[in-house]
Amino acid sequence: MAANSYMVADINLLSEFLSDNELPGISTTSPVDCIVICASAVLHSAEVLFKTLQQRPSLTRALVLCGGIGHSTELLYNAVKSHPVFSRIVHEIQGLPEAKVLERILDEFFDRSLITKEGCQILLEPVSTNCGQNASFSRKVLDEAGFRAPATCIIIQDPTMMLRTRASFEKAYEGIESPVSVISCPVFVPQVQLSRNGVIEYSNTSPPSELWSQNRFMELIMGEIPRLRDDKDGYGPRGRGFIAHVDVPSHIEAAWSRLQVVAKSSR
Repeated sequence: MAANSYMVADINLLSEFLSDNELPGISTTSPVDCIVICASAVLHSAEVLFKTLQQRPSLTRALVLCGGIGHSTELLYNAVKSHPVFSRIVHEIQGLPEAKVLERILDEFFDRSLITKEGCQILLEPVSTNCGQNASFSRKVLDEAGFRAPATCIIIQDPTMMLRTRASFEKAYEGIESPVSVISCPVFVPQVQLSRNGVIEYSNTSPPSELWSQNRFMELIMGEIPRLRDDKDGYGPRGRGFIAHVDVPSHIEAAWSRLQVVAKSSR
């Protein structure tokens, strides 16, 4: 994708906004009541989480592995297939819900006993197929396990969907007596730069492998802003009612509009 420095700046602006990064590092954060990881094709997030929990089993009292079989499940299978280590189990995961794929990765390549040795419960939510269900079904799983009013809950999600997912969890927990502090943890924030040839590429701060193609990354971040708008066409209270209200600042809207012009002119 040929581009210029202004386009790079706008892409990075949208990426930072959507990633909604509220934790500088999950390995050093204070203990929380629960952690929910929504399965995605970005396996780096699961790796970081499982390694962290092996080293800090007291970080959470409950871990929810979340995800059913939906339109993106095949992407998760493909990510496992192309992973330098996890590819060993590719034939065992075909047809499994995303939550169970994460569980297979956990059990095959990490040490469950280290994670649970201080009482952390590992729970599965293997039915949800979208952000709203990720949140409402995870709450149901937590409720049934005795975590009816967690004070703090870290959510781990694909960075491009992180802000929308947090808003989905806020919607799922709205109206309860003791508010739940929902904390976004994208694990990393994708950033791009211009190559020497004037082509957009991921910067050195992004994980080196398994990320989306640049065209796919653009599709993802450009598609998120209309969903987040709290208007008749968006997912907020004034629209479809899937998520809590999200403020989309004017400078984010401006960056989105500039990128939209570029996208239309390149078709």
